[in-house]
Amino acid sequence: MTEYGTGCLVRSLAGHDKGTYYIIVREDARYVYLADGRTKTAAKPKRKKRKHVQFSHKWDEALAAQFADGAAVQDEAIRYFIQKSLQGGI
Repeated sequence: MTEYGTGCLVRSLAGHDKGTYYIIVREDARYVYLADGRTKTAAKPKRKKRKHVQFSHKWDEALAAQFADGAAVQDEAIRYFIQKSLQGGI
């Protein structure tokens, strides 16, 4: 199974949000908690099973460090990272 990590970019494979890109905010044994900075914020992330997301090899170390420290993460930073990743800028 592919390793996931906080701050990684993933794409939803199932559900009404299929095809939507998210950042992993936190994780546990069965689920990952996702935010896109718009409808799903860092304060209220979406819970999704690991098998329903596709891992991307893009991640933001600064966001991952903020999530690990428990610091408040601005949704604008999440949106910016997703946008730049999809445009190929990161």
